[in-house]
Amino acid sequence: MSFDIKSSDNVVEEVEVLPIVPNRPKRPRRYLSNIMRHWMTVSFIFGFVIDNLTLNRVDEWFDNFVLASYVVLAFISIVLLYASVAEKLPEKITPLGRKYLPLLVQFSFGGLLSGMLIFYGRSGAWLQSWPFLLIILLAIYGNETIKDRSSRLIYNLAIFFVGLMAYMVLLIPVLTGHMGAWIFIGSGLLALFIMYFCIQFLYRIIPRFMDMQMRAIVLTVGGIYMTFNFLYFTNIIPPIPLSLKELGVYHSVVRFENGTYQLKWVENDWWHPFRQSDKIFYPKLATDVYCFASVFAPTKLNTDIFHRWEYKNNDGDWVEHAYIQYKINGGSSNGYRGYSQVSNYQAGKWRCSVETERGQVLGREVFEIANIGASPDKPLEIRIE
Repeated sequence: MSFDIKSSDNVVEEVEVLPIVPNRPKRPRRYLSNIMRHWMTVSFIFGFVIDNLTLNRVDEWFDNFVLASYVVLAFISIVLLYASVAEKLPEKITPLGRKYLPLLVQFSFGGLLSGMLIFYGRSGAWLQSWPFLLIILLAIYGNETIKDRSSRLIYNLAIFFVGLMAYMVLLIPVLTGHMGAWIFIGSGLLALFIMYFCIQFLYRIIPRFMDMQMRAIVLTVGGIYMTFNFLYFTNIIPPIPLSLKELGVYHSVVRFENGTYQLKWVENDWWHPFRQSDKIFYPKLATDVYCFASVFAPTKLNTDIFHRWEYKNNDGDWVEHAYIQYKINGGSSNGYRGYSQVSNYQAGKWRCSVETERGQVLGREVFEIANIGASPDKPLEIRIE
């Protein structure tokens, strides 16, 4: 607190001068301000939430309409964004476009990438889906760190092409009823053609800027295309559009004439309340070990599925014991059910992998075979499905 001297007409007054206290924003406003700093990432994540609430089956028209809408929305919003940056939109719309179109771009990216993560995650074990997890983390990181205009353009086109190619790889097998190397190559070439059209469209709007960035754009799109092919031919990308609905090892699997199955397994411990398959197989209770799987395939797609039985030897390596094939037919929401069995086995750690003909892993169940004389301390459970 301080005082100032003020005089008027020979009258001296002592006036109190209060310290200036800055106006502090209210707490809700501060929170809102912090959120707005990361508004593009928030919009990106919002796309994820919408997908998890709406997407169900890869061969349903609604799901494909949603995913195709994200592709179209992403392209249109990118075009309009750079048209507003180049001031080629009406004067009144340009400021709004610069402010809100990046939000729309990120929402469409979030929806498209999360849709791909949902279906690719269902298609294979999560360990085989790590490329998409990495892409999504990089996309969020890019939202927070990339600020300059040229890098943002390349970033937007890169994320758009990742989502576009992933969707083409998913969509074409659904439409044709076939999957394999040539279908994958054709899907990738179609994605490249669509991307070429999009780049040419942008070139008409911002020709000078595109000229400056064309080398980086070609290298980025080409690098993504080559990476997808590498991941596919090394069996890292899951076998889309197939997905594993159920997988388990059992003491007994019986198929009845009405198409239902009877499954038997040893009751699990209380800390595994939702597990309905064996973690330990006891030869004393059954002679054969059964691996039961349910695989979803789109309506038009019929293909072969393989069960690869392996055991771990004394050196800690997995050794193939059996490789069993059967056909599946697409269309059932619960998946096509099938099983394999082995009778010649030894005690130790085993696993049964569900694979495609190319060796892409849909899922894998690791279990243990007990010694011949061992008995469980729990009864057998029975389930009919």
